[in-house]
Amino acid sequence: MQIRNALVVGAGIGGLTAAIALARRGVAVTVLEQAPAIREVGAGLQVSPNGLFVLRALGLEKRLQERGAVRGRAVVMRSFDREEDLARLDLTLLPTGQAYFFMHRADLVDVLARAAREHNVTFEMGVQVRDVQTGDMPELTLTDGTTRRAELIVGADGIHSRARIALNGADDAAFTGQVAWRATVANRFGHGNHAMVTMGAGRHLVSYPLRGGDMVNLVAVEERKSWAAEGWNHADDPANLRAAFAGWGGIAGEMIDAVEAPTLWGLHRHPVAEVWQQGGVALLGDAAHPTLPFLAQGANMAMEDAWALADTVLRGGVAALPAYQAMRKPRVIKVIKAAEGNAWRFHLKPGPVRFAAHSVIRLGGRFAPKRMLGAFDWLYGFDVTARTPR
Repeated sequence: MQIRNALVVGAGIGGLTAAIALARRGVAVTVLEQAPAIREVGAGLQVSPNGLFVLRALGLEKRLQERGAVRGRAVVMRSFDREEDLARLDLTLLPTGQAYFFMHRADLVDVLARAAREHNVTFEMGVQVRDVQTGDMPELTLTDGTTRRAELIVGADGIHSRARIALNGADDAAFTGQVAWRATVANRFGHGNHAMVTMGAGRHLVSYPLRGGDMVNLVAVEERKSWAAEGWNHADDPANLRAAFAGWGGIAGEMIDAVEAPTLWGLHRHPVAEVWQQGGVALLGDAAHPTLPFLAQGANMAMEDAWALADTVLRGGVAALPAYQAMRKPRVIKVIKAAEGNAWRFHLKPGPVRFAAHSVIRLGGRFAPKRMLGAFDWLYGFDVTARTPR
């Protein structure tokens, strides 16, 4: 029943992870990517313990550190108008075997791409999929009119996936009323090995170190009524970012003032796909379940998906794909809901509700740090590689 060949559409984190997981077990894998080359794009990401379990199972944990991944020591929460911490989630208290890393997206993609090539994965760059057909031997049609066939086609090409449309039809994205700027700046601020969430009325800033601590990644989110285009690669004037966070002082204000070339990202809400698999075609990552960035789980969920998908078809062939969807869908729905809840917590306006919420955070961090961290056991302690035979 084991498949012999597969096509993976998309050379992002989820697609490359799936390619490695399949190829290391003898499947002939070809990755199709519309970009002409795998190059540095995006900014930072957080590899939480649940994502690290997958990279560790693929033998790649050491390579992350060789590429300058920073081991996270804490998640710190602050109010924009106070320099002291509201709370500190101590990541050094994670159970043995768990670790948390911050790294540049391009560095992780490079680690994965190198590993894929070592496992004889073939790459076709600069090709774009026009249509996907399910069946006993599913087929891709490219924009140049040529076709590709394989026993398994994996749609790992994000929110605009042609495979998602083939299985579910088009969906209407809803603008959330929030935009995010992404940027990296030189670490001239003594930013430590922690993720810092600085909260204000209707906006917040997330910052954490990259590349051995030499850089800081910034994600600045603002609530607004005006629509912004979806995606994270739209260049914007840094003056717009500074205007949105005017009045912010301390290290948060200094980092925002240092931004030179931000990108603007309109946050849109997409439904979780009803159909993740059919006729030898399967979805993973954002193609199946786009999530808002307020829990830092997009890349981690894609890696979990990739492992589960590969293991499912390696054990039972494409006929076993319904089990993949059944395994993954409840978990990603829970993650998406948790991420949406954080957006509300981060943007509270001054008043009794914010005072009460911040008081709970402050007291929990001071008197029950292990309990605060334990509230994330369902997320960070989930090891998809232990739930499926290797």
